[in-house]
Amino acid sequence: MGDYGIYKKPLYEARKITDVRDMIRSSCEIYAERTAFLIKSDGVYKPIKYKEYMEDVNALGTKFIDMGLKGEKIAVVGEASYSWALTYMAVLCGVGVIVPLDKELPKEELLNLINIADVKMIVYSPKVKAITNEVKVEYKIQMGPELDALVEEGRVLLENGDKSYIDTEINSEEMSVLLFTSGTTGVAKGVMHSHKTLCVNLMSMVTLLYIDPSDVFLSVLPIHHTYECTCGFLCALYRGSSIAYCEGLRYIAKNLQESKATIILGVPLLFENMYKNIWKQIDKNGMHGKVTTAIKISNAAKKVGINITKKLFKQIHESLGGHINLLISGAAAIDPKVAKGFRDFGIQLVQGYGLTECAPIAALNREVLFKDDAAGLPLSGVEVKIDGANSEGIGEIIIKGGNVMLGYYKDPELTAAAIVDGWYHSGDIGYIDEDGFVHITGRMKNVIIAKNGKNVFPEELETYLGRSNFIAESLVSGKEKNDDVIISAQILPNYEEVEALLGKDYTQTQLIELIKKEVMTVNEIVQGYKRITSFSIRIHPFDKTTTQKIKRFKETNISEEGNIQAK
Repeated sequence: MGDYGIYKKPLYEARKITDVRDMIRSSCEIYAERTAFLIKSDGVYKPIKYKEYMEDVNALGTKFIDMGLKGEKIAVVGEASYSWALTYMAVLCGVGVIVPLDKELPKEELLNLINIADVKMIVYSPKVKAITNEVKVEYKIQMGPELDALVEEGRVLLENGDKSYIDTEINSEEMSVLLFTSGTTGVAKGVMHSHKTLCVNLMSMVTLLYIDPSDVFLSVLPIHHTYECTCGFLCALYRGSSIAYCEGLRYIAKNLQESKATIILGVPLLFENMYKNIWKQIDKNGMHGKVTTAIKISNAAKKVGINITKKLFKQIHESLGGHINLLISGAAAIDPKVAKGFRDFGIQLVQGYGLTECAPIAALNREVLFKDDAAGLPLSGVEVKIDGANSEGIGEIIIKGGNVMLGYYKDPELTAAAIVDGWYHSGDIGYIDEDGFVHITGRMKNVIIAKNGKNVFPEELETYLGRSNFIAESLVSGKEKNDDVIISAQILPNYEEVEALLGKDYTQTQLIELIKKEVMTVNEIVQGYKRITSFSIRIHPFDKTTTQKIKRFKETNISEEGNIQAK
């Protein structure tokens, strides 16, 4: 066996691509008759072949150029759909700059980003029509019949010999995608990416994690976000896989069955809830002991090369559609217990580390080499190191490689501060272990400086709190009190679990005592200066981004009036 360095085992082959148009054209040649998309129509998933998608892309791109949009910025706003995928690819592969925007943004913020980005046309879903009414751009195109009509007009142009789109030269190093960060700190930044940064990410990620043309991705995350867009959309098309669009979170189980999906990209909250629901059903059926024993038997069999998980846990697999074999978690750290738990049932779960500025993946666990408490190994061809490490090896994570953004739109000063000598300074704090795995401990902006000068990472405490069955979410922050800094937590209880334990008529005092015990359990496993000394109980969920990250800047700067106060 050769020396594969930190990757231990051979890297998978990746088809060489020079730009995204080269990627989609070559995929459509190789996989022409295969299914690219599964689209819900009349209650049934219907296939769209790769060659059909390419024809639609060429037609729409040709029409956009005919409308005078060459070199312009075009925004797309709406839910994940074939129309969204068509618009994105048509603009990117020969028209101009694609600007994916969050359909959940307040109207004022959406209008602001459209103005900042100098958008000339917006393509939008009927579901966000009301938001776009006040948008002042040259063209407003609604997905559905209006967009379909443009595709048909483009077909006519192509038939009449218009090659303005298909003969367009792609500059792989100039800005082609403008992404706005989700803004957990309250400030959205325009991140500039090129065909090159996207392609480097695509080619690198598939060398670490195997994706097969027979795989079917169920798309459940917001498509405007770079995690879903690059990894769940572009990557699937690069590898010749199929994409089925989920009808909504409550329809995941149903859509898994219908699409026969094999892969889901998600965030920790999604997978943790799925895992909890599996065990709830097990307990409801009185099968806890039998399943625990079955896991022990299965894990023992694996050690001698025998995998019987799909037979032993057939019902669990069937509840997830019967075909799922890979879950990919991103956006935040997942509870290692959940990752191992899914693997015990015969479903691989790996997590990665990414940032919008890195297109997005910087590190990724492999299905053949992983650590459940780590963000992953640096992508092949991408360097990750720790800047300003302390005595424990913890410092800022910095990244260098072809996947790093071109810079921030219209902000050279912010760009110069973020990218120094080719190294992108992430603002994330962490360390790299002896095996080369990247571990994230927190964000520089969130670090609490204790009275003794030591750093407290709120994310660490939030992770521990989140492992309690009685805590749904939490937000830890530092508060000044009597010349000291105390660690405080806002806690949203899992009210369903609380009620199951205490009964429907539980008192506020009982609730406080229950949560206090959970907080004390966390305090017992951390060093003294990290201990939570006060907490409040939230009645309502936190405000979050579309990838389910708490808007920390907003939530730590609002009044806690209305929360139940406790110490």
